[in-house]
Amino acid sequence: MFAAPVVSRSSVRRAGPARAAQRMMLAQRGTLLLWVPVFLAVGVSIWFALRVEPGAGAYWAAGLAAAFLLLLGLRAGDAVSPFFLACCLVLAGFLLAGARAHLVSAPVLGFRYYGPIEGRIVALDRSSSDKPRLTLDRVVLADMHPDRVPRKVRISLHGAQGFVVPEPGLTVILTGHLSSPSGPVEPGGFDFRRMVWFKSLGAVGYTRTPVLVLAPAEEGRAGLGVFRTRMALSEAIRSRVPGDAGGFAAAILAGDRSAMDHDVVEALRNSNMAHLLAISGLHMGLLTGVVFAGLRAILSLYPWLALRFAIKKIAAMAALAAGAGYLALSGGSVSTERALVMVAVMFGAVLLDRRAVSLRSVAIAATLLLCWSPEALFGPGFQMSFAATTGLVAVFGWLRDHPGVLARVPRWGMPALTVLISSAVAGAATAPFGAAHFNRIADYGLIANLFSVPVMGALVMPSAVVAAVMAPFGLEWIPLSVLRLGLEWILLVAETVSGWEGAVTHVVAPGRAVLPCLSLGVLVFLIWRGRGRFLGLAGVAVAGALWLTAERPPVLIADTGGLVGVMGPEGRTVSKPRGDGFSALTWLENDGDGADQATAAGRPGFVGPKGDRTTILDGGVSLRHLTGRGAVDRLQEGCGADIVVINTSVERLPRTGCRLVTPETLRRSGALAVWPEAEGVRILSVRDTEGARMWSP
Repeated sequence: MFAAPVVSRSSVRRAGPARAAQRMMLAQRGTLLLWVPVFLAVGVSIWFALRVEPGAGAYWAAGLAAAFLLLLGLRAGDAVSPFFLACCLVLAGFLLAGARAHLVSAPVLGFRYYGPIEGRIVALDRSSSDKPRLTLDRVVLADMHPDRVPRKVRISLHGAQGFVVPEPGLTVILTGHLSSPSGPVEPGGFDFRRMVWFKSLGAVGYTRTPVLVLAPAEEGRAGLGVFRTRMALSEAIRSRVPGDAGGFAAAILAGDRSAMDHDVVEALRNSNMAHLLAISGLHMGLLTGVVFAGLRAILSLYPWLALRFAIKKIAAMAALAAGAGYLALSGGSVSTERALVMVAVMFGAVLLDRRAVSLRSVAIAATLLLCWSPEALFGPGFQMSFAATTGLVAVFGWLRDHPGVLARVPRWGMPALTVLISSAVAGAATAPFGAAHFNRIADYGLIANLFSVPVMGALVMPSAVVAAVMAPFGLEWIPLSVLRLGLEWILLVAETVSGWEGAVTHVVAPGRAVLPCLSLGVLVFLIWRGRGRFLGLAGVAVAGALWLTAERPPVLIADTGGLVGVMGPEGRTVSKPRGDGFSALTWLENDGDGADQATAAGRPGFVGPKGDRTTILDGGVSLRHLTGRGAVDRLQEGCGADIVVINTSVERLPRTGCRLVTPETLRRSGALAVWPEAEGVRILSVRDTEGARMWSP
């Protein structure tokens, strides 16, 4: 009755790829939530990669497009809707980053200021030179309109101090130097001023005069209660746990690193144990785990309670409350926020009778943090925390699904094996990110963690919980004594391992594409279902190839004009042994060079007396660096080189032609990278790579 439809071979061939794509997308059911933070991160990255600040029109267009794509995604079929929703998430990440940047917008000091400074203490820490440092709000500067004064400033304390004991809420006055936060020390480098923009920090500086009290701390008590409690807790801990162990205890329990000695911190970093210092998932997990297990065990001792109430859920709520209190007392760093979100998701699953630990909980934590502070995506804390957590959840999830792998391991050996696997997985997952951000790999980090992490879990954190319980009775000194022994052991391990020959390997800084390519490759391999997951390994291989072939600029010029670094056969040599030390140290670290500035200045490359140094670059291009008194007079006598860099202002240019780099030109361009070429030189500036954004004037 009905004729059979005629199907051509070409239509079958066309339908084949379409059906294959449909089956591929349908196979991803159950994993789509895991991609939400990935596409949000893509949108955030696009916003930060722009060289020009988006206008209102761009945000309106992105918002309307996101709404339209969301509508399409909700109405389209299961095989197509993920594509629309992914694009919607990318636009959402773009909008979140822009909204956050404008929300924290605050004045930035546009000149060098010297004079009286008044402000309220809202943070205490130590500078990279191990000096005490104050962060002030309610800032008052001489002869400046309040609308131009930065919302916050940060000041390092040099010289004779001790007239005032800094405490939260104390209003102080001092005479000091302030300047705008500095940009990258080389094109494509770490942008400090972008980081502090999101902290509303508009100026940094130092003082060599005493800090004096202008108003007592009681006036600033409102809004600083948690901060005052943290500092009081830190002081109480250090009074009962003396020495470096006390500073370590204050850092992990109160988030106060102001008492940590610089050498101790370096030992922890060089032994790959710095994660024990940062309040992260390990500390939050141990603390909440001790509370959860301890309270559940105590409640189970009372049959009347255990038979009538869900004591497991009661313990979960108590542990969650303890984690929230720990977050408040620890200062609320990104790693601690991530840890609390993870713990909240985990105990929320317990309350809902769901699986507590999974990649879904990691994805939810990442999504919430990206929505709250999109700029955290580029920080080492965010990247290393989620790398370690993702790796641990993935590996132990695989072991759970394949119980035969550990079937022959005796029960008494499981704790030691778990510690070994955890340390190895976390170390391997965070190693690329740590190497990229800090240009070093701790070669014996696995050994150090095997001897320290169990002590942190078995002694330190349980002792901290017991101390909190016994403090109202004045008996906290008993568990704190145990805590001190554990921390002293950890510090001994750090000092010993960091002192071994070859404990640290320095690595070259990767290009900007390396970490995104590596991260995306690993995520595709872990999340994607089907054979397509192995394309993620190709992404990892590409990232490795890009890193191995990374090239450093032959010549670097500091944004002050006070230092020049030239790559030579023994590594980079710098034009002087002192001055612009941060630039010199960063250049050498990015080169994968462990030398200090004085050593680099002694390498062959520059010739000439102090203040008038000359070098010959590849291709015969000569470069002269003039500094100090008389630099302008020597320049007026003649350039004497193809490129002249001077660190003092030049009002009258010399008659002879040369490429002149002055503080005025560097103020506009930022630090410079120079590549000698056959027909001259190619110069790349920070301005070229960073563009004109709200944090880069």
